[in-house]
Amino acid sequence: MDGQGDKLLHFWLLLGIYLAALLGNGLISTAVACDHRLHTPMYFFLLNLALLDLGCISTTLPKAMANALWHTRHISYAGCAAQLFFFFFLFSAEYSLLTIMSYDCYVAICKPLHYGTLLGSRACATMAAAAWSTGVLNSLLHTASTFSLPLCQGNAINQFFCEIPHILKLSCSDAYLREIWILGVSASLASGCFVFILFSYVQIFRAVLRMPSEQGRHKAFSTCLPHLAVVTLFLSTAFFATLRPPSLSSQALDLTMAVLYSVVPPTLNPLIYSMRNQELKDAVRKVISWTHFSRDKLLICLYK
Repeated sequence: MDGQGDKLLHFWLLLGIYLAALLGNGLISTAVACDHRLHTPMYFFLLNLALLDLGCISTTLPKAMANALWHTRHISYAGCAAQLFFFFFLFSAEYSLLTIMSYDCYVAICKPLHYGTLLGSRACATMAAAAWSTGVLNSLLHTASTFSLPLCQGNAINQFFCEIPHILKLSCSDAYLREIWILGVSASLASGCFVFILFSYVQIFRAVLRMPSEQGRHKAFSTCLPHLAVVTLFLSTAFFATLRPPSLSSQALDLTMAVLYSVVPPTLNPLIYSMRNQELKDAVRKVISWTHFSRDKLLICLYK
């Protein structure tokens, strides 16, 4: 009975987190799409980030909730491959998009006179498409490499979703070194993006601190600090989860780190971006009030 109670508790906890992520990212997506004042490069990229967060959390939590509800930990081979592909695709695309968003902040603060030229509508669409395409290609490469390995160490992974390091532990072939090499190449590219993000923010902070107006500094920090907080949360959890030494590995720690980098950022991102952004708050309020108005009109029609 205690075990069943724990399973139900896990289910309701995961459901609450999932609904919070759906609501937050759904409101931001709707607000940006419907409010013409938010049709700017920064909010266009934020819309893409919200969509990626929706997909990322929808790849892992529904299956985890089903397993908690039905007291099982099973997933089919095809289901595991699909879950790994979509999660890696969305995760990679989000990292690429965060790199692009740091460039957006850099141009807005350091080169404001060239902002319209460097970040026109065509350039923004091209960069967003490049982020999504990079995610697809990266995920195809890793998924094909991982699932071409023979697995002879059983079929149980101590994780709540299919994750490459845990699948590699089941391999009995030296071919797994190929996937580790591919992971190393991906990590090198990710490090390059990290250096770019770091360089962008060094330049941003130097430019902001040289601003004579306190109001200008406040506006600049309000624009870029939410993105910096999101990047920090995303990278710190992901890097620690993938680069920590084996001596720090344990089932409980692996599960905790997986939750931190796969569940926490998509859930907290909407809150982080809306905390200091009055334009976004106003747009979200409009969406909520319009939803209430439409619901009231529907109820009136039904009662008639």
